[in-house]
Amino acid sequence: MPKNIINTVNDNGNSTIAVIGTGSWGTALAVLLAQNGLRVNFWGRNKTHLEELRNTRTNSKYLPDIPFPDTLEIQTELESCLLDVTEILLVIPSSGIRQTLEHIQPLVASRPVNIAIASKGLEQSSLKLLHDIVYDVLGHQTNVCIVSGPTFAMEVAKGLPTAITIASSNLNLARQFASHLSNSHFRTYTSDDVIGVEVGGAVKNVMAIAAGIADGLGFGANTRAALITRALVEITRLGQKLGGKPETFRGLTGLGDLILTSTDNQSRNRRVGLGLAKGKSLKQIQIELGQVAEGISTTKKIYALSKKLDIEMPIVEQVYYVLYENKEPVQAVRELLARDAGSEF
Repeated sequence: MPKNIINTVNDNGNSTIAVIGTGSWGTALAVLLAQNGLRVNFWGRNKTHLEELRNTRTNSKYLPDIPFPDTLEIQTELESCLLDVTEILLVIPSSGIRQTLEHIQPLVASRPVNIAIASKGLEQSSLKLLHDIVYDVLGHQTNVCIVSGPTFAMEVAKGLPTAITIASSNLNLARQFASHLSNSHFRTYTSDDVIGVEVGGAVKNVMAIAAGIADGLGFGANTRAALITRALVEITRLGQKLGGKPETFRGLTGLGDLILTSTDNQSRNRRVGLGLAKGKSLKQIQIELGQVAEGISTTKKIYALSKKLDIEMPIVEQVYYVLYENKEPVQAVRELLARDAGSEF
């Protein structure tokens, strides 16, 4: 992996970073970076939304009442967003990572760039983790890090205490982005386990759907605790098979993120499960959410990956059956609870 870390500095001595993705999480991170003294170029695909952001200096659609700092500048064109910038933070649905990188590539071809990814998921067609897509498009000389952990965007935007992990094979890059994001209420840890951090962040969204289904059906706290515990086993099983470190899954991006998204109704993926338990259609649930719930598409990808690698993931399997084979949610939970007894470890 490359060792040289590039940092863009403007005339005022402040670092400049491009944040791509104007949803709730992208907005929260853009605001945080600007509050920390960086100049932020902020861009998304929806030009109408960008004009609204520029005019109102807030993202009323996703993070109402959170004002933009003066150093956060809305860019209506990707080219201007990336002009002379060598640090790029991607905060978009995983399904759009490759296409966005392909649009970025010719605009940064003349200079090295550092890419941070705060998205969670896998690519549908290849089942690749997101850092591998960066290497596919921008080359293996590109420095990449993953920003992940138990976070709700509104709580970060409000300045509530939060801790995350930044993972990279190049720890200098991880430390650099940790420095950008850290302040008195936002704690960052670094890791070199990119695979483990990515797997934990992706698969927990599937498990949150399962937890939402169980809670929505009224199965109670005992069921929820058992489900979360066994979910961590499945996440660890897959992560280690792909090369992740077992201790990663006991940390913020494994157990921490799993608990958060499985137990709090701010989680879009948990709300998917709650909606399914109430008999709502997937289309109706997605309309009500108004944002992407990554766990819906990630379920199909993780199910396919588990079959490809011959890994037993019964929770993922049942969520897949509910989402894509019209299985009744109550039957899926009962089948999980009725599985044959066996050794826990």
